[in-house]
Amino acid sequence: MKSKTDVAALVIKTLVKNYTQKPDMDLGNPKDTLLGVLLSARTTDKQVLKIFPAFKKAFPTFKSLAESSPAKISKYISSVGLYRSKAKAIYGLSKTIVEKFFGQVPSTMEELISLPGIGRKTANCVLAYIYGQDTVCVDTHVCRVVHRLGWSRAKTPEKVEIDLRVLVPKKLWKEINRTMVHFGRDVCKPSSPECWRCPVIKWCKYKPKIKKSDKSI
Repeated sequence: MKSKTDVAALVIKTLVKNYTQKPDMDLGNPKDTLLGVLLSARTTDKQVLKIFPAFKKAFPTFKSLAESSPAKISKYISSVGLYRSKAKAIYGLSKTIVEKFFGQVPSTMEELISLPGIGRKTANCVLAYIYGQDTVCVDTHVCRVVHRLGWSRAKTPEKVEIDLRVLVPKKLWKEINRTMVHFGRDVCKPSSPECWRCPVIKWCKYKPKIKKSDKSI
């Protein structure tokens, strides 16, 4: 009989085979990825990607952001959720990165969460996507999928992260967010999961399972 850790590894490996695309907010470099993940809170990745080119053109460096103002930054991100607070955070973290980190995005959890507006989720995403570190990035998709799989009953992302660190082999940690975000959008949707085409259904604790015939209900 397989252990819970063995089953968790099988689930992640199965999702890795089914979802090969990179994370939407892996924008190719530390600066863009950090800002992209920050902007994606309470907003769809699609909306962030829509406004990001003009935002990046206006503010190509942390120095240009640090020399701007929250009001000016707001004009370029006004269509994303919580844009005023995000503009303030972007301005603050840019000044900190320029003054304390010589214009470079730090590569440790402690340094990243010291930046204005950066919590564990954003920090973990940057550490995994850009620096290739073994971290567990927990967002709403991961929480939903993990709860349905029966891997955690925790109510907060921080506690779900702890449960996943115990359950999932470390070498698979950085695959959790990447695969579960795409899986959560494609199959394990919030209100109507398409269980009939789920690649990990045999390991899932979610009840009742949704059949294709139930789709119109």
